[in-house]
Amino acid sequence: MSREKPIIAALQLASGPQVEANLLQVERLLAEAAAQGARLAVLPETFAFMGRKDDEQFDVAETECNGPIQGFLADMARRHGIWLVGGTLPLRSAHSERLRAACLIFNDKGERVGRYDKIHLFDAELFGDEVYQESRVFEPGDQPLWLDTPFGRMGVAVCYDLRFPELFRRLMSPACDFFALPAAFTEITGKAHWQVLLRARAIENLSYLAAAAQGGYHKSGRQTHGHSMIVDPWGKVLGEAETSPGLVLAALDLDYLQATRKQLPALNNRCRQG
Repeated sequence: MSREKPIIAALQLASGPQVEANLLQVERLLAEAAAQGARLAVLPETFAFMGRKDDEQFDVAETECNGPIQGFLADMARRHGIWLVGGTLPLRSAHSERLRAACLIFNDKGERVGRYDKIHLFDAELFGDEVYQESRVFEPGDQPLWLDTPFGRMGVAVCYDLRFPELFRRLMSPACDFFALPAAFTEITGKAHWQVLLRARAIENLSYLAAAAQGGYHKSGRQTHGHSMIVDPWGKVLGEAETSPGLVLAALDLDYLQATRKQLPALNNRCRQG
C-alpha cells in the first residue's frame, strides 16, 4: 500500500525593515499554502526583518521563547494546522553580546519542537563593494538539527550552510528524508551557484530538499536571488519560483525516495572510517 504524499511549501519573500508588513505577507502566503493542502511550510531566512544595516537586528531581537515574532510563528502553525520551519530570527544569546540566527520549528499545534542556530556565517567580499560580515552581529551555532515529523525525518540548514556538504552528511546519521533550507542568497552568488548546490545536496544524500529564499530588491539596496525551489532525491526540480514573493508546493513521495535509494545505494556504499 502506498503512503500518503504530503504537500510541502516553500515561501518566497522580499522582506524589508517593517516587521508588521513582513508578517502580513507571511500570513497571506501561509493561508494560501494551507488552502492548497500544504502540511509543512518553510519560511526564508530573515523573514520578519531585513534592515538597512546589520546592527539593526538588535532592535528586533527577542529572548528565548518570548517575543511577538515567536508568538506569530506559533499562532500561524496552530491556526493553519501546519508544521512550520520559521526561517530565521535574531535571538539574544545567554553567553555573548552577539545574537543567534535561530530557525525555530513548530508543529501543527503551535508547539515549538526544535531550534537550529545557523552554524556557517556569511563573511564574504564579493565583486565590487558588496561586503558581508554576519559574524560581526551573530555568533555561530554549534549543533546540527534533525527531527522526526509526521512526514518523515527532517534536517535543517540555513543559507550559507548549503556550501558545506559535511554538515548535510552529519544530518544523514540516521538518514533524513528531506531537508528544509531557509535562505537569502545574494543575486551574484545565487545566479552562479544556487540551483546547482541545491540539486547537489539533494542528489548526494538522495533526499528531498525544500529551499525558501528571499527574492528581489530590499530597502538596504541588497538584491537577493529568489528562485525558491523543491528538489527531489534524483535532483529533479519539482517547483521553482522566480524573483517576486510567492509560493512553491510539491508532494513528498517517500515510496519513491525509498525506491531510489534501493536502486542507487550510494548511502550504503560510503567509505566508513573507524
